[in-house]
Amino acid sequence: MGNDWDIAISSLSKIKVFSNPNNEPVTIIGEADDLKCIGVGTDAAVFQSLSAPAYAFKLYAEDKRNKVKIEANVYQVLGDSPFFSTCFASYDEFLVLSYEEGITLFDCILQGVHIPEQVVKDVEAARKYVRNKGLNPRDIHLKNILLQNGRAKILDISEYIRAGNDNRWEYLKKGYEQYYHLIDGDSVPFWLVETIRKWYNLWGKKSSSYEEFTKLIFNRLYKKIDK
Repeated sequence: MGNDWDIAISSLSKIKVFSNPNNEPVTIIGEADDLKCIGVGTDAAVFQSLSAPAYAFKLYAEDKRNKVKIEANVYQVLGDSPFFSTCFASYDEFLVLSYEEGITLFDCILQGVHIPEQVVKDVEAARKYVRNKGLNPRDIHLKNILLQNGRAKILDISEYIRAGNDNRWEYLKKGYEQYYHLIDGDSVPFWLVETIRKWYNLWGKKSSSYEEFTKLIFNRLYKKIDK
């Protein structure tokens, strides 16, 4: 007996995903009429099938396929949780996940959509839940959090088996607490959000503290705008 999502597999075979250096988003080659790309990351792209809209298919770059089984195992350990998608199956190149409605916090910032404090509380609760499962909640950032009916839904859990803290969420949480009221309801230019993202990848992980990183950001922005 087949699965509901089998109808999308032949279409997925027409798509290839390739990773790029410097933590840049993947490149997608090929197309299929019944597939819609709904997300692009640094390791994979996510598609929704018009023929099986209840599912999301996370297709990994060819050199990142080892992460498919890793992420599937993480979903298995996490079990049923309101904070995360459901993983129905894993194949050599992709995962079959529940399709989640919502808008990423990255797009909320760009579009001026209000991000309620409940989202921050949900992420904190999710991180505690992950730790209680013996995993490490890493790589939580604006593009990996959906605003879903006023609550948070976290995407991309592939790094939860890695050790160490990348400080992404801690920096975002402090930024929300200190500065979000200044931009709440306003559309922030893409170039600004993307510039800060790239600067974090270059210097944020090397900064000794959030205060040092924000000082660096303000200094760089002042010089960039002053030119």
